[in-house]
Amino acid sequence: MAPKLYLIPPSPPARAVQLCARAIDLDLELQTVNLLEQEHLKPEFLKINPQHTVPTLDDNGFILWDSHAIMTYLVNKYGKDESLYPKEPQPRALVDQRLFFDNGILFPRMLVITRAIYFHGAKTILKEWSDDLIEAYGFLENYLEKTKFVSGDNITIADLSIIATVTTCNVMVPIDETKFPKLAGWIKEMEKLSYYDANQVGLDIITSWIKSKLEE
Repeated sequence: MAPKLYLIPPSPPARAVQLCARAIDLDLELQTVNLLEQEHLKPEFLKINPQHTVPTLDDNGFILWDSHAIMTYLVNKYGKDESLYPKEPQPRALVDQRLFFDNGILFPRMLVITRAIYFHGAKTILKEWSDDLIEAYGFLENYLEKTKFVSGDNITIADLSIIATVTTCNVMVPIDETKFPKLAGWIKEMEKLSYYDANQVGLDIITSWIKSKLEE
C-alpha cells in the first residue's frame, strides 16, 4: 500500500514532499485537505494529527508531519542510495542546516506575506516584508557561491525543499537576477529536473491566487 499524503496541493511544503517522492520513484496516495471546509479540524483528521497541519504522512499507520521530517523519513526508508540525504556526518549536517534555514528563515518570511493576503486581505507587500525576503535571497546566494546546489555539488532534499519555497517567494518579491545570479541560475537548473512538474503544478495554482489578490 502506497503511503498516503494529506496535503494542500499549492502549498510549498506539499510540493517539496512530492518532489522528494518523485526523486526516489515513490508513489504516494494523495489526499487533499480542504481548509476552507475546515477539514483539518474535523475529529477524524485530529486523530491522525492533533496539530492539524499539512502535509501529514500516513505510512501504513506510521504518522508523521512537517515536510522536512517527512522528506528525511522517505529518503531514509525508500531511497535507493544516500545521494539525496548523505549518511556521512558533515555532508548530512550541511543538508540539515539548509533544511533548518528553510524551516526557520525562508518559509516563515514567506508565510508572513501569504497569511497577510489570505487572512487580512493585504493588497500590497510592505517594504519590511520585501526586505526580509531579499535578505534571505542573499543567504541563498552565499550558499551557492562555491557549489552547484545549496549544500554541495549534488542535489539533495534541501534543494527540493527550498525550491518549493523560494519559487513562491519569487512570485511576491521577484528575484533580481543581476543581484542574485547564482540563485537565479540554480532555479533554472532545478527547473530542468524531469520531475519538476511536482513543483510547477502547485506553483501555478498559488501564483494565480497571489496575483489575483495583489494590486498591479
